[in-house]
Amino acid sequence: MNTTTTVSNADFLATVAEKSDGAALRGDYSKADAHYVVSQDWAAYTEEEHAMWRRLYQRQMALLPGRACDEFIDALQAMNAADGIPEFEKASQQLFAATGWTIVAVPGLIPELTFFEHLANRRFPVTVWLRTPEEFNYIVEPDVFHDFFGHVPMLFNPVFADFIQLYGKGGLKAMQLGGLDQLARLYWYTVEFGLINTPQGLRIYGAGILSSGGEVEYCLTPGTSSRHIHLEIERCLNTLYKIDSYQETYFVIDSFQELFDGTAPDFTPYYDKLKSVSPLSANTLLPHEVELLPAQ
Repeated sequence: MNTTTTVSNADFLATVAEKSDGAALRGDYSKADAHYVVSQDWAAYTEEEHAMWRRLYQRQMALLPGRACDEFIDALQAMNAADGIPEFEKASQQLFAATGWTIVAVPGLIPELTFFEHLANRRFPVTVWLRTPEEFNYIVEPDVFHDFFGHVPMLFNPVFADFIQLYGKGGLKAMQLGGLDQLARLYWYTVEFGLINTPQGLRIYGAGILSSGGEVEYCLTPGTSSRHIHLEIERCLNTLYKIDSYQETYFVIDSFQELFDGTAPDFTPYYDKLKSVSPLSANTLLPHEVELLPAQ
């Protein structure tokens, strides 16, 4: 989730510095407009950066067949993004023709209010900078590879694209209702780390997994300590998550329509109820829940 919890630019940057022991954000925010949008400046990418993109792309494409959902694979192949860092403007033309979404370039992490406003208006923020070779296997902040490779292909699916817009509108409402912590868990467990049940078995649609070198295999490997359970919205909203390890719970949907329908109702009753309930740990398995990843 390409976002943080503050609104004003000064407070936003100060809060990030405080949380990271004084470290600055990776991106250049000096040229960002009021909506944190910048120019991609595609011509400024070096050949070394394009080569790094190709290495990352090739690694993932060796791992994803038979693991990623067909909707992701089909859209990614249609985008022709294998040869180097994509040009956002060209990709936006394809995306807009398919589902009415566009890509906006951002320096990196952006405040939640801005993030939700972009999503609510069918604009997906994508970071412009790329990780270094030393960060090939792990990166702290989302970069252009995570944002573009992991997220953009799924926006070609009409139902999923509508869900993301719905999430953005819900985020704006959650800010007024004190429900941001709960709503962030839904994004984490679906958009970033979601699995979908298909006739061929469990498949990945979450961008955090799709852009990962290790979790692609781990999340579908039987016998680990992680759970694979059917998505129940209230349960998900009340479940903590880990940011520094593979997930201990993966929530599974049966269709993207199910995801859209489950998040369409007013979440106010959920927020009101969960304010007085302790959140569940990331590795919780409730008595009625069934492990959905068959043992091999």
